[in-house]
Amino acid sequence: MQVIRTVDELKQIYGDVSEASVAKVTQALTAEYRQMIELSPFVALATVGPEGLDCSPRGDRGSVIRVEDEKTLAMPDWRGNNRVDSLVNIVRDPRVALMFLIPGSNTTMRVNGKAVVSVEPDLLRSFEMDQKHPRSVILISIDEVYFQCARAVMRADLWNPAVQVDAKSLPTPGDLLKAAKADFDKVTYDREWPARAVKTMW
Repeated sequence: MQVIRTVDELKQIYGDVSEASVAKVTQALTAEYRQMIELSPFVALATVGPEGLDCSPRGDRGSVIRVEDEKTLAMPDWRGNNRVDSLVNIVRDPRVALMFLIPGSNTTMRVNGKAVVSVEPDLLRSFEMDQKHPRSVILISIDEVYFQCARAVMRADLWNPAVQVDAKSLPTPGDLLKAAKADFDKVTYDREWPARAVKTMW
């Protein structure tokens, strides 16, 4: 198998970076970048720790993050599976990367920066949702922000309802768990999960 081993080999194949690809990178939010990010209800959060990498989906009603200022984003940590993989990584290595999706737009937004996990009471209260508060908030300091070329989302035809997969054709969460642990009670899990999710959304 022929494998690329050096940066020079890569550059020989891909050539120079276009002017637009370099010019789009800023060290703080522009008004336009802020508008794009604030319209995103979903982001993938990538973190790194001694055991390796983690990428976690994050979603919220309305905007998935709150812009504190041109260099700072705040993201509440709502209910999940309690693995806290992302948070464990952040407290040991602050480097994070985020990719925001905006429903209906083929343009994605990317942020690279450093994060801390805050439990400041006033900050937690400021994210109240349905009379509940997050247990922590991830504060992200922006190192760089830019938009991503739309080709990937266009190729995926991501927002086209005609190509969406029928969920009934997929394995259920219980099926997936049983595949990983043979004696798992998938029937009970699948029966109870929808009601449990509704009650523990925030």
